[in-house]
Amino acid sequence: MAAGADIESVLGASRRRRGEEVIKGLLFAAAIVSVLTTFGIVFSLAEGTIEFFADVAWADFIFGTDWSPLFSDPQFGVVPLITGTLLITAIAMAVAIPLGLGSAIYLAEYATPRVRKTVKPILELLAGVPTIVFGFFALVFFTPEVIRPLFGNDVQIFNALSAGIIMGFMIVPTVASVSEDAMSAVPASLREGAFGLGGTKLQVSTRVVFPAALSGIVAAIVLGTSRAIGETMIVLIAAGQVPNLTINPTESVETMTTFIAATAKGDIATGSTAYKTIFAVGTTLFVMTFILNSISIRFVRKYRQVYE
Repeated sequence: MAAGADIESVLGASRRRRGEEVIKGLLFAAAIVSVLTTFGIVFSLAEGTIEFFADVAWADFIFGTDWSPLFSDPQFGVVPLITGTLLITAIAMAVAIPLGLGSAIYLAEYATPRVRKTVKPILELLAGVPTIVFGFFALVFFTPEVIRPLFGNDVQIFNALSAGIIMGFMIVPTVASVSEDAMSAVPASLREGAFGLGGTKLQVSTRVVFPAALSGIVAAIVLGTSRAIGETMIVLIAAGQVPNLTINPTESVETMTTFIAATAKGDIATGSTAYKTIFAVGTTLFVMTFILNSISIRFVRKYRQVYE
């Protein structure tokens, strides 16, 4: 009996090892597919971008302030698209960060388990609403019923302010959910020690738990910012399609994603310089998000080491 049991245990261990090797191989394949997809995106953008800069000087593209690639006298200065993108992103994050972090602190530190189980899924429902719905809401209700009564009829019907605020509401669940997970992962011993020293609930939440979860909170903010930079439908519907070098949020602007979506409909000749602008703008957008993510990764790693 003992010998039979030993054989069965050996065979069982061998099967488990084979199963683990299969799982390891599948996980490795998933990682490789992700890496290859990234390289494929870079390659597809690089080919068209190189062809574009064979026709247009890179200095005119990067530093030019006039963007009119589809006109008879085309201009390829991408600065108005960059400023439009950054303006709407800044407005969106000015809304999403305080609301998202406030929601996260409440859910992680103040809400009872029953309230948390109820409120968090409802909050996350916002992330499932199609962005085109947010865009129409901004255009047909938020601008005429909220923005214009507050700021006057001088506000254009297509404007950066309405698009940015509604985009901020869309991003709130992302910031709140990831930040709440990071704060909930902070060891209870840190809270207990702070309460033992006489800290109030607010002091423990903001001076102990918040700094301890800072790496996760920064990751949530960066994730929300990346989504804001890459958002298309809200700005396409609510912000307009006018390349405008301005920081006035009541005016119409065009973002990089808006231009790509509007130009890629097939109304221009494939292979033309105007068509190649799609790749150049896409590469610019990719570089911006890559730089943002690289900075955030270094920041997260730095503060993650502090609290390990």
